[in-house]
Amino acid sequence: MADNPERHSRGEAHDPLVEETEAEEARSAAARLFDIRRVIGGLFVAYGLIVGLMGLFDSSAEIDKAQGVRINLWAGLVMLAFGLLMLLWQWLRPTEPPEPRAADER
Repeated sequence: MADNPERHSRGEAHDPLVEETEAEEARSAAARLFDIRRVIGGLFVAYGLIVGLMGLFDSSAEIDKAQGVRINLWAGLVMLAFGLLMLLWQWLRPTEPPEPRAADER
């Protein structure tokens, strides 16, 4: 990283360990932000809520069409459960940021 002249004008010392820690935190935040489990879990939770609510308010004609099964309700509950499991997995086992390459350490 380039030396910040603003730090020197305020009398702050240049500490490479601080810069390395800040870079590591940025990599970690980027790894968490783009974790596919978060995207999949969020979509399944949203779709599960929509389909489940549709299933709660199905008319009797729609239930008869599905041979007496509230298929939208059950499908919505399954999608909701799957989405919550993905989000729980992402929360319990967060991704590790990738190790910096030799070119990044200069």
